[in-house]
Amino acid sequence: MATARLTATWQGGFQADVTVSNTGTARLSGWTVTWTRPGDQTINSLWNGRLTQSGTSVSVDDVGWNGTLAPGASGSFGYTASGSAVTPELTCRAR
Repeated sequence: MATARLTATWQGGFQADVTVSNTGTARLSGWTVTWTRPGDQTINSLWNGRLTQSGTSVSVDDVGWNGTLAPGASGSFGYTASGSAVTPELTCRAR
């Protein structure tokens, strides 16, 4: 499961933090979070994740050290973007 929250906003941009949680009963050995960003939004920087973009499709993979999650554990990544400050609808899958 992945959830996002806006942690800061300013004229023309924002910062968001995303928490990835293992709500299952087995250990995860990696995760991928995906979403579709609004057309006016551009991701400027991202930390604690590996970013891939194609058009408005965004994908973030763990970076190894934050990908292994025991049941009940969580990891996170964050990013800054310009454009509309919208909390994305996230999809999360284990790898």
